Amino acid sequence: MDLPLIPPAKPIIGEEERAAVDRVLRSGMIAQGPEVAAFEQEFADQLVGGRTCVAVSSGTAGLHLGLLAAGIGPGDEVVVPSFTFAATANSVALTGATPVFADIDPVTYCLDPAAVEAAVTSRTTAVMPVHLYGHPADMTGLREVADRHGLRVFEDAAQAHGATLDGVPVGAFGQFAMFSLYPTKNMTSGEGGMVACADEEVARRLRLLRNQGMERQYANEVVGFNARMTDIHAAIGRVQLGRLAAWTETRRANAAFLDAHLEGVVVPTVADGATHVYHQYTIRVPEDRDGFVTALREEHGVGTGVYYPIPNHRLASLARYAPGLELPETERAAREVLSLPVHPALTQEDLERVVAGVNAVAKAGA
Repeated sequence: MDLPLIPPAKPIIGEEERAAVDRVLRSGMIAQGPEVAAFEQEFADQLVGGRTCVAVSSGTAGLHLGLLAAGIGPGDEVVVPSFTFAATANSVALTGATPVFADIDPVTYCLDPAAVEAAVTSRTTAVMPVHLYGHPADMTGLREVADRHGLRVFEDAAQAHGATLDGVPVGAFGQFAMFSLYPTKNMTSGEGGMVACADEEVARRLRLLRNQGMERQYANEVVGFNARMTDIHAAIGRVQLGRLAAWTETRRANAAFLDAHLEGVVVPTVADGATHVYHQYTIRVPEDRDGFVTALREEHGVGTGVYYPIPNHRLASLARYAPGLELPETERAAREVLSLPVHPALTQEDLERVVAGVNAVAKAGA
């Protein structure tokens, strides 16, 4: 069918972002500088209850350096979900620690506290849930497990800007939390990450690690990295942060429209007390998900995403950490999930076409 494709995700960049970049370029201060510092403070005030924030070059860098700053290294085990992007487990492996995969709750797609408890060993030092698709993980249950076993809690909040659980913002639960600022996230800086820290010592170590191990030029204290955010990226992020609340309400309204009108598929469930920010609106298609994807695209011009078709514990790069491991809910989700467009650039006509397409394909396959 000759229809323009409705993209599953779309960065929104306007004149305000362009003007912000021009302002930085005219200033001559392009590397990490006052724009980064302002972005860090504004992000802290608006999204994580004032926790100290440290901007870095990417979300993966944020996780990696956050773990290092928290003292994670060889001999440690960190429990993580397998049903997520590989950066979560990669960041653990890059410290020399061991990622230990646990299964997910089939409703929220986030770590199941009971599965985490079953995965704990004498070497387990931390648990790092992912607030997947923009839905908060069960932080109450996970922190109870962590408290029983003396574990620290870190948050991969890459997809969850503005999500809350029982009124507490995601990013304010763990010793640190990382937010990705990749172009397709709910807000972007072009590329980058933001790490919210519960204590100033972790924040200080993060600042050292992102900048070659120094806070003052040439006064290197530790062996560090170049993981700085530029003022150009920070300027874009500051504009996007100011638009995030309105975009989130649009995502939630678009999701509510799909909830009310989709038929023949399993729509997302929001846990009690949770605020979902719908980085992805993810349905389940129990039979022939891949055929469903093809039909939506080719017959109705509806783009979709499958996040994530191969669980981390099955990836060639990470399988050595999980020989013979069976995670039934993770495997089932990987076969069935399908994310539909709910991004703020959609028109009402787009939403109606998404509904009509999904309902038609579901009916044809029934």
